Amino acid sequence: MFKKRVLLYLPVFALVLAALSSSVQIAPAQMKGDSLYKRLGGYDALAAVTDDFLARLVTDKQLSRFFVGASDGSKIRIRQLVVDQLCEATGGPCKYIGRDMKTAHKGLGITEDDWNLAVKHLVATLDKFNVPKKEKDEVLGAISGLKGDLVEKK
Repeated sequence: MFKKRVLLYLPVFALVLAALSSSVQIAPAQMKGDSLYKRLGGYDALAAVTDDFLARLVTDKQLSRFFVGASDGSKIRIRQLVVDQLCEATGGPCKYIGRDMKTAHKGLGITEDDWNLAVKHLVATLDKFNVPKKEKDEVLGAISGLKGDLVEKK
């Protein structure tokens, strides 16, 4: 039951993390030290962060309207796309194969309040996992670039 509820909220996680794919492109030649992907703990850590974040969103009545009607298979696919997108955007070995975020979220009526609430949940998740300030700032800085593609209503 918990997994089913968690999967309902994947698109909001995509809302918050999708900017990473366009904002945090880390070319191997440009890296000094480990990539953000490695500094965040790799694939399993990103998947755990995704799951925790989604669990937080499950209880949020304001954001639940974005997930009504998605099949179980669609929810599983969305979760995997989110993990892959985060993995690729932070310099990991994954390849994101989903649509661009503006297209994927067009017509959802995402408000600035929705955006701010999703970011608040992400910060709480990053804090729970004790993500160091430098890495947390990189993630939050990257997602700020996504806001213009997702927020349709002020």
